[in-house]
Amino acid sequence: MTVTQTDRVFGMEATKGRWLFVVFGFLINICLGSAYTWSVFKTSVQQQFKVGAFEGGMPYMFILAFFALFMFFGGRVLEKLGPKKIGIIGGIVVGGGWILSGILPAAIPNIWILVLTFGVIAGAGVGLAYGGPIAVANRWFPDKKGLAVGLTLAGFGGSPFITANIAGPMVKAQGPLSTFFWFGIAFIIITVILSLFLRFPPAGWKPSGWNPAASSTTVAKAELNTSAMTKTATFWGLFLCYTIGCLAGLMAIGIASPVGTESIKLDAGIAAMLVGIFAIFNGAGRPLFGWLTDRITPRWAAVVSLAVICAASLFMLGAAQGTVVLYVICFSALWLCLGGWLAIAPTATTTFFGAKNYAKNYGVVFFAYGIGAILANIISGQSKDLFGTYNIAFIITACLAVIGIILSILLLRPPKTK
Repeated sequence: MTVTQTDRVFGMEATKGRWLFVVFGFLINICLGSAYTWSVFKTSVQQQFKVGAFEGGMPYMFILAFFALFMFFGGRVLEKLGPKKIGIIGGIVVGGGWILSGILPAAIPNIWILVLTFGVIAGAGVGLAYGGPIAVANRWFPDKKGLAVGLTLAGFGGSPFITANIAGPMVKAQGPLSTFFWFGIAFIIITVILSLFLRFPPAGWKPSGWNPAASSTTVAKAELNTSAMTKTATFWGLFLCYTIGCLAGLMAIGIASPVGTESIKLDAGIAAMLVGIFAIFNGAGRPLFGWLTDRITPRWAAVVSLAVICAASLFMLGAAQGTVVLYVICFSALWLCLGGWLAIAPTATTTFFGAKNYAKNYGVVFFAYGIGAILANIISGQSKDLFGTYNIAFIITACLAVIGIILSILLLRPPKTK
């Protein structure tokens, strides 16, 4: 089916109106991506619950792990329920988790209560709601998958630019629990209203004038189901590289503010402001690497990202009190590359394994994000608690990035099919 003058989206020709789906997805992802503001909450949470760096990172680790877990389940039911219904359900769950994070830990002051409300419940909601806007962008933009997905996800990565700058003053004035509560109220309202507009195009729809055969980098050579996908070397190469990219980026997000205040000796307010600046790079990483993936294939986009991660990790070994410029450059690069992987991986999933089973396939690929989140908190937390510095963590991410570059070159290519 090609576009005709009778095809209208939001009252406009479909090729123009479809961009509103990207806008709605972007705004939904600002709410979902607020988990990335955790470093603004972390010090206050550690003080309130009297825990160390590792335990203080547990809610952050759990929200990302359950995000990945429920992304899988969300992908399984997305086709049945549609993006509107799954978005509404996910929005209510994620907002409810934030609201409960402001209520239950106040009544039962234990870090594990916050892990349950913020980590498990809110994380499940993020996972359920996350896949809808991506799938909508993929189907409305078969000609610009990388760019459309990247722009949609820019809201997730760029969320702290808005949410961290709101949360910082609120945490200082009201404490972390009250801030959780009011954020939850806002998230339910925004995500539910915007999810009402999400829908897929008609089966077989494509933009007028677009010839799929002319673009070998954006059209899959085969349509593989999840079982067939997991039997390919391409899948395992993508999964391992995605894990490494997420590990490095999520670690940087989780420790951005503490590194600024403890290692670089910045004021807490300046550190929180810089988290917002880093978020711009994280958000920009989606469209930038989405565009790059369309141009040079997922394989070489992955190599570029991992090379930047390796360089930033090694340069951070020279960070010390007063090295503000070095800190800003390295953390901006690490946040940028996490954003990059959240565009490279979904585009690679469609490119290598097809769009037909995208939601289910990417739900499996996305487990790499959850594994990366768990490893990131373990590596950074133990590095700080055992050695009093994050340097060991940066040595590990640099070494893993080198391994990832090798895997990308060897394995990230279209799978062989019979």
